[in-house]
Amino acid sequence: MRGLVFTEFIALVEEKFGLRMADELLSQPGLTDGGAYTSVGNYSHREMLTLVVGLAERTGLPVPDLCKVFGEWLFPKLATNFDFAVKPYTNAFDFLRSLDGVIHVEVRKLYPEAQLPHVPVTRVDEHELVMEYRSERPFADVAEGLLRGCLAWFGERASLHREALQPDGAHAARFTITRSGVAP
Repeated sequence: MRGLVFTEFIALVEEKFGLRMADELLSQPGLTDGGAYTSVGNYSHREMLTLVVGLAERTGLPVPDLCKVFGEWLFPKLATNFDFAVKPYTNAFDFLRSLDGVIHVEVRKLYPEAQLPHVPVTRVDEHELVMEYRSERPFADVAEGLLRGCLAWFGERASLHREALQPDGAHAARFTITRSGVAP
């Protein structure tokens, strides 16, 4: 996983739970280089799992909820850092439809070693879109948060329904997004 994801997770922890909590998480055994992440580095997704589980243990909050909050937090950071990928779009549906065929292609040009999830998107009609998340990494909760962050970024109101495509629901999920309007 890109180091940017790790540095943003730590920034979220610092903002929401304080510097002491971030220090405790980064002091956990088994982290690469003692938890000294850089935004341009590459790290195992297992380390992110270690960080999230560590945060859940320390806060009493469920791992899925923390992952969703992180995804929602992460979307505007990614949209700002990779504005070339978001700027051409005026609504969430068009942006989401571009993920696999356009944006992930561009990300692979920048980061050839990136292991991106497969996220096919089908636009049912003007108000409904279906996106699947399939990955070797168990981050469907993060994907859900990213979707919520995307909708907020574009100022859209929508309902989001999630259906597990595997028993654990973490590696494969189907999201149905039904647009209800544009936020004021």
